[in-house]
Amino acid sequence: QVQLVESGGGLVQPGGSLRLSCAASGITFSTYAMSWYRQAPGKEREVVASISSFGVRINYADSVKGRFTISRDNAKTSVYLQMNSLKPEDTAVYYCRADRSEDRYWGQGTQVTVSS
Repeated sequence: QVQLVESGGGLVQPGGSLRLSCAASGITFSTYAMSWYRQAPGKEREVVASISSFGVRINYADSVKGRFTISRDNAKTSVYLQMNSLKPEDTAVYYCRADRSEDRYWGQGTQVTVSS
């Protein structure tokens, strides 16, 4: 059974930092590209960052470039999202996603709220 379990969300003040983690099981993690998505209330889910299976290719949404960093540890079958200089508009549920060819899996999401 495939599981992607996110953690690390919470309430943070503007300008603060959070580190999200996504632990994967049930897949050959090193063969999957991993991504972080987010969905704010009333908005469509959008990609935040993605990283290829061995971390060679990394991409970010323009809105988070220079503030967020995606990384992965294949030995720990985990992907991370370091979020710095957080803004109220970063408030959303954050999801991790695993992709390989036609296979796609989602985590259950973790809430990030940026508010004073």
